[in-house]
Amino acid sequence: MRTLHTRRVLGADKRGSSWPVLVETEERGERQFTKLRGAAQGTGALLAEVIVAELAESLGLRVPGRALVQVPMNVDSVDENDELADLLRASAGLNLGFSYLEGASNFVPATDVARVGEEEAAAILWLDGLVANQDRSARNPNLLWQGEALWLIDHGAALGFQYALPEVDPAAARRPYTLREPHLLQSRVPDLATWDASLASRISPDAVARAVSEVPDEFLLPLISVNGEETLTARRAAYVDYLTRRLEPPRPFLAPVAAPPNEQRRRGRPAWVTRPR
Repeated sequence: MRTLHTRRVLGADKRGSSWPVLVETEERGERQFTKLRGAAQGTGALLAEVIVAELAESLGLRVPGRALVQVPMNVDSVDENDELADLLRASAGLNLGFSYLEGASNFVPATDVARVGEEEAAAILWLDGLVANQDRSARNPNLLWQGEALWLIDHGAALGFQYALPEVDPAAARRPYTLREPHLLQSRVPDLATWDASLASRISPDAVARAVSEVPDEFLLPLISVNGEETLTARRAAYVDYLTRRLEPPRPFLAPVAAPPNEQRRRGRPAWVTRPR
């Protein structure tokens, strides 16, 4: 990925907890919708964004182009909100930008689910199952329209297993796709299994390795255990191993299941993270 340099922050999306920002860069004033390393889930969310975007494109799905966005300390911001200023200071350094989709409109579940073709809906549902994405519900679609083109956004909640590394049960990769809320497109795909072989053929082990290799070291380093026993190489290998195991047939994510009631009440920890036994 190329690296861009922030000239100023034009605004922030304050609807959620992570407050991504729209930045104007030094490179011909190019605008990037930027996820910040200082937000709630830290660089783990940025890492998930990179890997899932790469896998999505392997399936033929659209994700806005990515770039690394360097944010300087005390960057100029049009919005002078104190909380945003604190977040920007905490995010000094390398962040993750997405190409700004001019004229894009929000996905409205009540009317737009029917607009999505079954093949595209199947690919999205299959991808979200593979990466255990929790955020594609009617309440939180994370889809945008640009004309008739559908774009996938916001995958920071995927790959939740990473927050238990390096102590993850190897069986975690073979667990079902467990959801707290029904998947937005599940009703659009009567039988995901009919699409499974075709979709799986598009993501080879090499494609998984390439997706993980796109993650910069700067996003991995804050996640490595402080005792020094975990290396960058081992950390990357853990993501490749998890996804490769999950891709082995029979794939365990073809029929999403509801999380147990007690898991649905737990908002601080993803339902699929392995607990100590």
